[in-house]
Amino acid sequence: MEQIKYDNLKMGEKGAIISIIAYICLTAIKMVIGYMSNSEALKADGLNNATDIIASIAVLIGLRLAQRPADKDHTYGHWKAETVASLVASFIMMAVGLQVLYEAITSVFQGKSESPGIIAAWTGIFCAAVMYLVYRYNKRLALKIKSQAVMAAAKDNISDAWVSIGTVIGIIGSQFGLPWLDPLTAVAVGFLICKTAWDIFREATHHLTDGFDEELIKEYRNTIANVDGVEAVKDLRARNYGNNAVVDVVILVRSDLDLQKAHDISTNVEDELLREHDVYTVHVHVEPDEAPNKALQL
Repeated sequence: MEQIKYDNLKMGEKGAIISIIAYICLTAIKMVIGYMSNSEALKADGLNNATDIIASIAVLIGLRLAQRPADKDHTYGHWKAETVASLVASFIMMAVGLQVLYEAITSVFQGKSESPGIIAAWTGIFCAAVMYLVYRYNKRLALKIKSQAVMAAAKDNISDAWVSIGTVIGIIGSQFGLPWLDPLTAVAVGFLICKTAWDIFREATHHLTDGFDEELIKEYRNTIANVDGVEAVKDLRARNYGNNAVVDVVILVRSDLDLQKAHDISTNVEDELLREHDVYTVHVHVEPDEAPNKALQL
């Protein structure tokens, strides 16, 4: 199973590479057309894609580092490398987002009398279509290999498509005697960049501080409780190593069972979690359930 996980990371690299190529091309197109057509919104959108290049490179580096096997310094492996890379990318994106906001707000207060050329709108439409196609590819890939990093990249792709559509709206609006709408849209783009950076930061720190989905904990508990021989689930904890869930559980079994039978039950618990929820590693601790004996004494 571990080899399958590593193979999935390798496949995930394709999504990151495609995103990098797409963002490089779209950044160049948007920045050139943005300066030629005098569109603040399109230039801001181009800077947004520039940060996405860095974010995608960070994801690619993280996916490759995560493929390193366990060693003396990382006995659990390097799975969290992609999460650390996402955290670094969020800092870079936030810095650029704040820069875009500063320049856009300055442009709004300075006033703008010249509307951008209509070619800027057509550029935005084309770029939105390209990012939607990249989003569809990365989403299918993420679902196939069950990768949170690639799915995060896909969500970033679709958000970029919406940003481009918003840019087009601002540019077209400026053609109808509202030139201030273009830099105002650039402000909105800056806020979207900062929001995306914050979302990535929040998710990355949640994983790095061993936060875990409460609903998944409930599902794990129900699965374990339904395993034959488990009297109760005394304690259950889970954490993430990259895209892999690691579960620690304490179960209660009948106190009169022999060691082999108790061991078989713990093995069944591991097998069920692996089969039902694709959990990477399960640590099961077995304790005797004294309740039946107490009931007999009463």
